[in-house]
Amino acid sequence: MGRLFYNTIWTLGYPAFWTSANPVILHRERAKLAGGYILAANHTSPYDVPCLMATHPRVMDFVSITEVMNKPFVGWLFRNMGTFALDRSRRDPQAVRVILDRLDRGHVVTMFPEGRIPTREQSVLYGGAIRRGIGRIAQMANVPIVPCVILGTVAYRRFTSWLPLRRTIYAANFGEPISPTNASDDPDGEQLEAKLVQSFHALFSELIEEVAKRELSDRLSMDFWKQD
Repeated sequence: MGRLFYNTIWTLGYPAFWTSANPVILHRERAKLAGGYILAANHTSPYDVPCLMATHPRVMDFVSITEVMNKPFVGWLFRNMGTFALDRSRRDPQAVRVILDRLDRGHVVTMFPEGRIPTREQSVLYGGAIRRGIGRIAQMANVPIVPCVILGTVAYRRFTSWLPLRRTIYAANFGEPISPTNASDDPDGEQLEAKLVQSFHALFSELIEEVAKRELSDRLSMDFWKQD
């Protein structure tokens, strides 16, 4: 049911984003990589998920957290889309097995390695750390990680951002795939994770420059670290 439900939600929801937004999307072709891979994105707001769905060229399986999946409606919606939970409070081998199975079947598995919506000080884009584990999973599955920096999706908290005016600005930048290294040299994926953090920083800088070049800086919501 996951693929059918995902495609149904995409079909119903895409027009809302197409008519309301004028997004800045860089290097989308990098996400067209064939076969299984991990899409690793920073996390700025709950609207990262639908904006990535509207932007990414392939169907994705999202890894969420148990706190979100336990919410009645959201959990039902996500589960039917093929999303599954990762318990961040402990080692969760069952979730890892699900990820490895999806990747082995050629799926794109989207993960937010910050583990939560961070404050500005905690954000990987401003020097914060990511949670360990994504590099090890990529090594185990022998699949690349495609980094993605996404900004401005918090704008959709405002009702006016949904109006069909194509004035809402959000932005995404997809990075070059980061291929697994020799597992014997990097069994825990630390080198992969270091490269991922470096890529996040570079993609963030490139995206900010592009937004400024298009004179959209004043319309890109940069208060995405503020939480309710």
